[in-house]
Amino acid sequence: MYSEDVEARRGIAQLALKGFFSLANRWQLSRPEAMTLLGLTATSTYANWKNGKTGTIPRDTLERISYLFHIDDRLRQRWTSEQEACTWLRREQNQLGGHSPLSHMLAGNVIDIYRIQQNMSQLLRDSGQAISLPTKSVSNQSPLRTIHSL
Repeated sequence: MYSEDVEARRGIAQLALKGFFSLANRWQLSRPEAMTLLGLTATSTYANWKNGKTGTIPRDTLERISYLFHIDDRLRQRWTSEQEACTWLRREQNQLGGHSPLSHMLAGNVIDIYRIQQNMSQLLRDSGQAISLPTKSVSNQSPLRTIHSL
């Protein structure tokens, strides 16, 4: 039973990281930005993960990725252009004390990413971007279900 659990966790890690690196490309993240969002300090671990050399990943990293997927889902529902979404992520928002959503997430804590994920509708509405979300949303799904829906 234990070996099956380890294999399942490795599979989840591979899917999560594949999705994250796709997101990082769409968001035009630099390596330091991507590492911060993942909660990493070791560039060797980042390089291994980016090159598909993964075992399991820490639970907090999976949690971070799940929140980022939810944010990305909202952005992709709002904009068809990746550039527009990327611009919004980097635009200063009054509700964030003049910081951008991305810079807020780059404070480095899981809670910072979570807060942006929880406030996406409000942030989009207050920034003058009307938002009407379709009924299909991953924001209420488990992380595993979210990964499989991408």
